[in-house]
Amino acid sequence: MASPVTARTAARRPLDTARPLHALRCETGGPEALTRVVSDHLRRLGATVRDDGPGDIVLGGAGFAPATARTGWGAAGSGIEDEVTAQAVTGVMAVHGRRHGTPRGLGVDYLATATGVLTVQGLLAGLVGQARGGPPAGVRTTMADRAGLLAVSQYLAAAGADEPEAVEPAPGGPPFTSADGVLFELETLDPGAWADFWRPLEAPADAVRAGWRPFQFRYATACAPFPAALHEVTRRHAWARIREAAALSGAEVCRLRTLAERAGEDDGADPWALRSLGPGRLRSAAAATADRPLAGLTVLEAGRRIQAPLAAHLLGLLGARVIRIEPPGGDPLRGMPPACDGISARWLALNRGKEAVEFDIKSPADRVRLRDLVAEADVFVHNWAPGKAAALELDTGHLAAVNPSLVYAYTGGWADRITDAPMGTDFMAQARTGVGEAVHPAGEAPVPSLMTLLDVLGGLHGTEAILAGLLLRERSGHGVRVDSSLLGAADTLLAPALRQSASGADPRRPAGFRHPLRTSDGWIAPGDDSAPAAAAYDVSGMCTEDALDRLRGHGLTATAVTTDLSALRHDPRLSGPIGRDPHGAPAVPDPWSLA
Repeated sequence: MASPVTARTAARRPLDTARPLHALRCETGGPEALTRVVSDHLRRLGATVRDDGPGDIVLGGAGFAPATARTGWGAAGSGIEDEVTAQAVTGVMAVHGRRHGTPRGLGVDYLATATGVLTVQGLLAGLVGQARGGPPAGVRTTMADRAGLLAVSQYLAAAGADEPEAVEPAPGGPPFTSADGVLFELETLDPGAWADFWRPLEAPADAVRAGWRPFQFRYATACAPFPAALHEVTRRHAWARIREAAALSGAEVCRLRTLAERAGEDDGADPWALRSLGPGRLRSAAAATADRPLAGLTVLEAGRRIQAPLAAHLLGLLGARVIRIEPPGGDPLRGMPPACDGISARWLALNRGKEAVEFDIKSPADRVRLRDLVAEADVFVHNWAPGKAAALELDTGHLAAVNPSLVYAYTGGWADRITDAPMGTDFMAQARTGVGEAVHPAGEAPVPSLMTLLDVLGGLHGTEAILAGLLLRERSGHGVRVDSSLLGAADTLLAPALRQSASGADPRRPAGFRHPLRTSDGWIAPGDDSAPAAAAYDVSGMCTEDALDRLRGHGLTATAVTTDLSALRHDPRLSGPIGRDPHGAPAVPDPWSLA
């Protein structure tokens, strides 16, 4: 086994490719659903991978001591044994089901996908720590239930806040339907554009006014109970007229694409892109430990909402110092209700523990100050609108000139891979990529989930790409540009369905798939393999405990569905504790255990 010093020296040898795992080998073991993404992403990053290994995931070679990882669904005896039971316990079913008024399981293997990406993150972080002179390390466990808690962390934080939601959660939301039967999503962040879209369609003024607030807060509440009159308005107008109204208002509309359409245009590209820049001068290794492999590194984050802030948050959990770049007066989302100790609970879920500095990036003097910070940083990550960084002279070339060793990261929407791409937001990306069809089973209309699926998964991809960039930097001595996107996240999530569709098979799950069973006092979710047999039992008149006993007595897997997120703090089924941060907001456990 190579020593850390030997590994660091070997890691700096010139690479034959720009793949950070070039010449490394991996054996994967564990549940296939959880290792699918691990194998695929490690291959794409340059490793030689052998599946069906004897146990743990082991990655090493090229001067690195083996980094190991173990992954699973949940703690032993928890009843979390597959995707659907993990969704049921962690609150994913409850949040996804808000728009329907009842808990619903996602028709895609969302938590398995997220767990795979998190496992790759842990392996990469361990190698980065080694390359920086730290001890050999790996991922002791990556559990799907912790991935679920991370996915619902903003909703969980709101459930534990000091005040109620700004909009009372209730069923309802997009998509809309045109007179000629086109299902479409609508997006705007501007109340003026919202009003201007509806005015030429002759929508009632009171419905337009009442609809804006639930529409605006749908990202936070996972539902949008706006007036039914707005749906009635779009059903009176043809798709061409609706597109015209959107174009004139500045709002955007996107027709819901099918999985078959997405499969037909899928280019098979990697979910992220890494580009080696010029040679830099790396600082001497310092502070990397087995459980904090990024200690001693500094990350500058200029992000809003979810994608970039989540990516930086995870880097902070791995030991990096994270500094947020905020506008004068601070990030306005700090005040987004509901609050804990006067600060937005949702904001805290992604930004607790970060330092903050305020810059007016439109000011030349403040951009000079920002470049001074960049000169001492290791990573700069942002999710600004396309073209904004270049207009501000804060793009890759500008900042690499200040710091040639920088890992410059952009977490965007479309990665310039779709020519007619709409605004790069979660629900528009779900509509454009076929996610809206995939998350519901056959027999149900395609409906993008109002849970922020792609923002969260896109943030996980952003962390993964940055860690790959840091490893490539350590191995090559060059700065690196990395790009991740909502489109890349969608492609990772939909990969099995897109393969089925491309082969001519029906990619959608059967009718009723992952619909929990109603009991007299709640809901239970049978495991995927047990669901057909469980449907034969009428448990509607039983309490949840008796219903579970009955199904389990017949050898079936099932678990109670979490419907109150605030109850998760005391749920013994979880593999890690939910705590409270210094402001009193719920804080989910780290998604991996490092050693």
